This record gives sequence, C-alpha cells and structure tokens, in this order.
Amino acid sequence: MLDSRTIEIIKSTVPVLEVHGETITRTFYETMFRNHPELLNVFNHANQRQGKQPTALANAVYAAAANIDALERILPVVHGIAQKHRALGILPEHYPIVGENLLAAIKTVLGEAATDEIIEAWSKAYGVIADVFISVEAGMYEQTEQQPGGWRGFRRFVVDRKVQETAEVTSFYLLPEDGNAIASYEPGQYITIRVKPEGQEFTHLRHYSLSTAPGAGYYRITVKREDAGGDRPAGIVSTYLHQHVQEGDIIELSAPAGDFTLNQNLSTPVTLIGGGVGLTPLVSMLETLLQHSDREIVYIHAARSKEHHILKEHVAKLAANNSSRLKCYTVYESAADSERCDKSGYIDASWLSQVAPLESDFYFCGPVPFMRAINQALHSLNVPEANIHYEFFGPAGSLGSPSGSSPSSSSEE
Repeated sequence: MLDSRTIEIIKSTVPVLEVHGETITRTFYETMFRNHPELLNVFNHANQRQGKQPTALANAVYAAAANIDALERILPVVHGIAQKHRALGILPEHYPIVGENLLAAIKTVLGEAATDEIIEAWSKAYGVIADVFISVEAGMYEQTEQQPGGWRGFRRFVVDRKVQETAEVTSFYLLPEDGNAIASYEPGQYITIRVKPEGQEFTHLRHYSLSTAPGAGYYRITVKREDAGGDRPAGIVSTYLHQHVQEGDIIELSAPAGDFTLNQNLSTPVTLIGGGVGLTPLVSMLETLLQHSDREIVYIHAARSKEHHILKEHVAKLAANNSSRLKCYTVYESAADSERCDKSGYIDASWLSQVAPLESDFYFCGPVPFMRAINQALHSLNVPEANIHYEFFGPAGSLGSPSGSSPSSSSEE
C-alpha cells in the first residue's frame, strides 16, 4: 500500500506526464537498451523505430499515475499488457531493470524538476505497479502451462503446410514437433513466433493472430509480407517467413494469448469487419460462430482490390453452406472492381446501417485509419460502447473514441 503523501505526489505529476510522457519513455528505451542490449532479443525493433512502443508505454504510465489510488480501475489494461508479457516471456527479474531505467529517464528529462521526493515517490509507486503485473503474469504462466496441451516458454513447431493466399499474404499451418497435444485458445487470440533470421544479431518475436477456429489440431497464421516503402524498411519477420521458411522447417511458438476474444455467451447478432490482413482474428471468430452457435452473422471484408482479397474462396464456401444466417459483403477500394463487390470505395455509416443489425456485437480489425473510420461510424450510429470491440496490430493506441471502448493489441508484421 502507498501512503497518502506518495499518492499525492504521483497525482501531482500527471500534468507533467501529459506533456513529457513520450519523451520520458523514448529516453527510457534508449537507456535500457544501451545498458541491457540482451533485451533487444525480446522487444519489437520496428515498434521502437516507429515510436509506437514509447507512445503505448507513455499512455500506460499516465493511466497508472492518474489511477494510483485505485489501480483496480486499470486492471483491464494491465491484463492486456500482461497477456503480451506472458507471450514474450517477460519474467519477474526484468521488472527491476525496467524500474531503474524508467526512474533514470524521468530524472534525465525533467532535470531539477524531478526532486528527490518525486523520484522516491515514483520508486515506491513503480514497486506497487510492478507487483501487480508480476502477480497477474504468474497466474497466466501457471494457467498456460497447466491447461491441456499447454506449455511454458517456447515450443518447437513444424511448418506442415505453406499456402499462398494472395501475392503478399501466406498462411502457415503449424504442428508440434513432439506430436503431443496443443493448447486450445479463444477465437481472436494470437500466438507468438520467435525466429533468428540469418545475419540478424538478435532474435525477433512477433504476435500473429490465429486465423482458424480452435480444435483443428494445428495452428494457422495468415501473414502479410511487409515490403519496404518510403521511410519504412521491410518487415524482418514477415519477410523471413515468406522468403525463407519452407514446409518442414521448425519455428518456435509461445502458447496462445490475447484479450481480443469473441464473447460466446450472447445470443445477439455479430458483425465482423476486417480491413486487409486484419481479417485474421475475425475468420477464427466466424468459423467458431458457425460451429458452435446459431447467432446471426454479418461478415464484411474491405480490401484494396480483388487481387488483395484474402481467404476469398474459403469465406465464400462458408457463406454458401450457411446462407440462412451468414451474410457476407465485400468492399473494394478500387473502382475498377466495382462490379465484383458489394460496395466500392470505403465503408461508411450509411452503408453499414443498411447491411448490419445495429444491435450487433461489432468486432473489427485492420489498419489504424480503417479502424478509426469504422469506430467513428459506429459511434455516429449510436452503437453502445459495450458492443464495440477492436484490436490493434502493434502496441495499443487510440482511435479517438470516448473512454470505455475496449482496444486490444497484437503485433503483426
């Protein structure tokens, strides 16, 4: 427990964090990786370069400071971050390293304004926050290992099949090398791959959504190759998977994780909206709904063009076999494909209200501008916050929605 004076000091720093939070977290990562380069084996280098990880951490630190007197308010955020930590293999011994370098970054950025009293208060607060994470993650590690087919850490899987879906998207079917059972998962969750491409100094870890319903006896991920463009370098892991990993090769996985999951305890309609490769967790949800419920389903896929339409034939077959309760719609950005889709251009509120029951539970995933547009459309249609669910591919960010919506995050590259 924190004393009242410490709580008072931490809350007094909230306005400072609003102004300097990202500078502090950026300095923190630079300092930590300089002092502990071995941690580059865990963190996503691309998210560091693009500034996504410092922003996400700044938001988490700000939330913790603002709610330091009632940390239970941010338990959903803690749980989502802890899911990623468990998937990456973050352990209790990592927390003192983070705390030491975070306090050093606060001192560096704020200078004389970071008095001894403020640093001491933040040291105490960080200890309490770290204990919360360690406790939550310990439970996750135990549950993951003890579940049927579960394991701790990373396990070797064989690439059983490699199927090209489009020119830039490939599905990988993964079986355990030891031939034993594999852990089940909630539709919408992801697995984490650990690879060390030739010529790379560090191992690289990436989260990839599982793109099929649980219970198949294998894991399937559907990966877009991220090519270089503008100032953006090619994706290290996605390029490696596409160009170098072949059928029969071994890759390492941690057990499924993530809190962007389908609520299977409802009877209301479900609307699934995917942009590009963002369809992956939604296809898992779609297959699960068709197998285990009688709920009305609307499935909407937005793609640049017909050539970029992922899993087109697979979803069309599902629709043909379940026409009484599954309605599928396609939106192509390219006007040249207007005769091959249900709408050309972009999804908007007017069109969405015509094809999807507004009492639906809405799940959506895709590029951030796409998700921002969907989120704004749903709010303009007065869809309740409780019915809006979305996931970021990467550190959790903001769609500019009112507080209360439920973003999750994975890290696909």
